[in-house]
Amino acid sequence: MTIQQAYSQLVIQLFEFYDEREAAAIANLVIENITGFKRIDRIINKQFPITDLHQTKLEDYTTQLLQQKPVQYVLNEAWFAEMKLYVDENVLIPRPETEELVEWIVAQFKNNVTDNTKGDLYTLLDIGTGSGCIAIALKKKLPAVKIHAADISGAAIDIAKKNATVQQTDITFYLLNILDTAAWQQLPVFDIIVCNPPYIKQTEATGMHTNVLHYEPHVALFVPDHDPLVFYKTIAVFGLAHLTVKGKLYFEINEAHGTEVCDMLETYGYHHIELKKDLQGKDRMVFAEKPSG
Repeated sequence: MTIQQAYSQLVIQLFEFYDEREAAAIANLVIENITGFKRIDRIINKQFPITDLHQTKLEDYTTQLLQQKPVQYVLNEAWFAEMKLYVDENVLIPRPETEELVEWIVAQFKNNVTDNTKGDLYTLLDIGTGSGCIAIALKKKLPAVKIHAADISGAAIDIAKKNATVQQTDITFYLLNILDTAAWQQLPVFDIIVCNPPYIKQTEATGMHTNVLHYEPHVALFVPDHDPLVFYKTIAVFGLAHLTVKGKLYFEINEAHGTEVCDMLETYGYHHIELKKDLQGKDRMVFAEKPSG
């Protein structure tokens, strides 16, 4: 079997669950992972034969993909902010809109990484770090900022540590449940807090794709219908105690609750609240600043 035949065969099989564009994108990732050939290399070497080992891998990957397992979990890799990260079912697959959150933070801090009132470097906490994508990307883009990251899942912390090591980033990790206020005493005070918390209501699960619902960790996806802002409210209160004066708070949000999140932050006394849309025009990020007094 040639490399082009392997690619074409996989695309056709994926049509059962994906449209033409998605099937082609998945097949490109798989063939590149198996052979090491990028798309342009495969175009030039269409008749290049794949080895028996390559074919065995292709069959294994195809079986998993036809069970609607996300390609990122099949290959144990996902791209985020130009980094290849290890992922499996213990962590969410990083999304492009989360990259937009990272870029928003970087844009505000890239020319000023010290707290001018103290002359110290800024410290940042990423809550619910998962694969570590936000924390690691921020450390690479803002290397002078001291980055901390927390998660409720020990398996997720292990993955985030692995990714931090591969990316050669120095990050301090904490295993804790941010909803457990007793755990807050483990954490110091920060200049910046960022969080992409669970924000999908349980009733919204019925409309989700199988590859998300059956494989991605529910603890990182869902919140109770009766309290969809539970993480935002808890972290807002945490921020009042663990943010420096005029400390910054950044959230990724459910597009349906942007106004509610902003109103909640205002009731807690936060200032300069801003709701920002993603590139698809959906309410996706919120910024707020802790009051000075």
